Amino acid sequence: MKTLNINSPLTDEQIEELSCGDYVLITGTIYSARDAAHKRMYEALEKGEELPFDIKGITVYYMGPTPPRPGNVIGSAGPTTSGRMDKYTPLLLSRGIKAMIGKGKRSEKVTEAMIENHCVYMAAVGGAGALLSKSITSSEVIAYDDLGTEAVRRMEVKDFPAVVAIDCRGNCIYK
Repeated sequence: MKTLNINSPLTDEQIEELSCGDYVLITGTIYSARDAAHKRMYEALEKGEELPFDIKGITVYYMGPTPPRPGNVIGSAGPTTSGRMDKYTPLLLSRGIKAMIGKGKRSEKVTEAMIENHCVYMAAVGGAGALLSKSITSSEVIAYDDLGTEAVRRMEVKDFPAVVAIDCRGNCIYK
C-alpha cells in the first residue's frame, strides 16, 4: 500500500499504477451522479441517444450534495452506496467512464467490466460528507437539473481523499 497524489481525469498509466488498498488524494475534475442520473444516462444510451456531456475518461462520484451554506461551493458531500448503480455501470464503463468513487461493495459484473475496460473503483469515507466537501473547490450543474441534488455536477477537487477499493486487475479490498 502506498499514498499517491493523482490527477483526474486519470490516464491509463495512472490507473495501472493504482493497487487495491492504496490511499489517494485526487486533484482535478470529477462528476457527481447518483441513481436517477445513472438511470437516465443508461436509458439514453440504450436508445442510441447522445448524453448531454462526454463521459469518456471521467471520474464519477456517487454523491448527491446538500445545499451549500452561504460562502461555500457545496454542502455536505458524502458518498452514497455504490451498489445502487451496479445495473447501469457495465454499459457506462464500456462507453468511457474510467474511475468511480463511492462506498461499499460492487457486483461481480461491475468488477468484470472494470477489468475489461481498465477502470478503478475508489471508496470515500461514509459519514464524512462535511469533511469531504472541503476538498471540493467548485461545483456546477451540467446535466439533468430537474433532478435537484441528483443532477450531474462537474466539480473541481483538491486532495480529495479515497482508497482504491477495486483496482483494474479486479483485486478487491472487500474480499
